[in-house]
Amino acid sequence: MTRLKAVTTVAVVALVLAGVASWLVYDYLSKKSKETEAGKGKGIVVASADIPVGSKLNTTHLKMMAWPATSIPPGSFTDTKALIDRISIRPIGPGEPLTEAKLMPRDGAPGAGIMTYIIPDGHRAVTVAVNEVAGVAGFLSPHNKVDVVLTTIPPGSNDPNATISKIVLQNVPILATGQITEQKDGKPVVVPTVTIDLTPEDAEKLVVASSKGSLQMLLRGIRDSALVESRGATIAKVLGAVRPAMQSSAPRSAAPRKQAVARQQAVRYFPPPQVDTVEIIKGTNRTSKQY
Repeated sequence: MTRLKAVTTVAVVALVLAGVASWLVYDYLSKKSKETEAGKGKGIVVASADIPVGSKLNTTHLKMMAWPATSIPPGSFTDTKALIDRISIRPIGPGEPLTEAKLMPRDGAPGAGIMTYIIPDGHRAVTVAVNEVAGVAGFLSPHNKVDVVLTTIPPGSNDPNATISKIVLQNVPILATGQITEQKDGKPVVVPTVTIDLTPEDAEKLVVASSKGSLQMLLRGIRDSALVESRGATIAKVLGAVRPAMQSSAPRSAAPRKQAVARQQAVRYFPPPQVDTVEIIKGTNRTSKQY
């Protein structure tokens, strides 16, 4: 009986170990199978070319691409038909997955437009008119960043020479560029506009600045986001220490001399009267008499 018990115990232990080993092998193979399936990828819709903001999607914008199942972006699409006539509210690059967050909502308010979906939460879009120079010669584009310079006369001064230019806003993102039509001298004039992304406080500053002077946009480099300290520039600061002009050494105008000659000529000239002298000789005496 003792030997039988020993054999039974060994058999039971062996069966248990075999079961555990089988389960471990099964679990390992299951994980590998899932990893293999994930590696094969899943077809999602991506951009076939650059899609600018506001584009109405069609078949030329879209294509299918295999994407690892473990890294598919939330809100992706598996059918191009679901994206036809949708409107992009973000720039989308070639090969980039299209997601719901990059498109205007299907149930958006009628006539709401794209801009209302582009503005970040808690921010405001402000549009200002600029001329060709102030708009950096047309090089401003959406997603650029600019500094805003105000040129005006300081409060309490009426001296045009006291005009100052100062950076009032920095590192401001551009949401859109466009044009408006204004009246100038009774004729319609097309004026470039820039719509920028501001906090409510900065929006107030810009509105006041645009009503008190002229605005200039300073385009920033793509990697430059540092804030700078600016005290502003006046004409005296720009010119520095300028010496007064030296008095000209050129001969004086001949006009005063001509006027003096004219006055002398205007005085009538009277010659001295003519006098006759007669000499009288009497012996050794001589006398003269004038008539």
